[in-house]
Amino acid sequence: MIIAIDGPAGAGKSTVARALAKQLGYTYLDSGAMYRSVALVALRAGREPVQVAPQLTIDLGDRILVDGDDVTDEIRSPEVSEAASQAAADKDVRAAMVAEQRRLLSSGNWVAEGRDIGTVVAPDAELKIFLTADPRERARRRARDLGADAGTVLAEQTLRDERDRGREHSPLKPARGAVVVDTTSMSLEDVVRAVSDLL
Repeated sequence: MIIAIDGPAGAGKSTVARALAKQLGYTYLDSGAMYRSVALVALRAGREPVQVAPQLTIDLGDRILVDGDDVTDEIRSPEVSEAASQAAADKDVRAAMVAEQRRLLSSGNWVAEGRDIGTVVAPDAELKIFLTADPRERARRRARDLGADAGTVLAEQTLRDERDRGREHSPLKPARGAVVVDTTSMSLEDVVRAVSDLL
């Protein structure tokens, strides 16, 4: 069983997917952490993301490991977030990550979240959700999580949204058959309950 949760940054994908996976006893797949890991390794090495992506071993769980190195906290910095969005626009980087995601999803029960899980990675997922929220609310949430200025986060988020929606390969959009859930005024418990009801 695969539950695919897509949507823009700050809509609540990670929080909802993690909580839902815990409630159901499923495994949680954080695709964004995979792209962030590629971006971090590329920044550290002074190389292009496409040069490092095919060679990385990324383990997802309570901590994010890249070739055995715990990068859980480092991949959440604004610099890595921006670089990850750019890396994700590269079709060869996406191909490497999609192949890894499909390998992971090929057995077991998963709650997988990202920007293109329902459209590209797992179009046959049994349940597809597209989470969204008002841009200012999304920026407020991300600023709170990062300890950053909401105005700065909103400006960076606007650029990321435009890039994610406009990229040639796997643009951000609801998958065919996806249920759109606007989380602007919903609590985490409300969203998890709504998705559970749909399941």
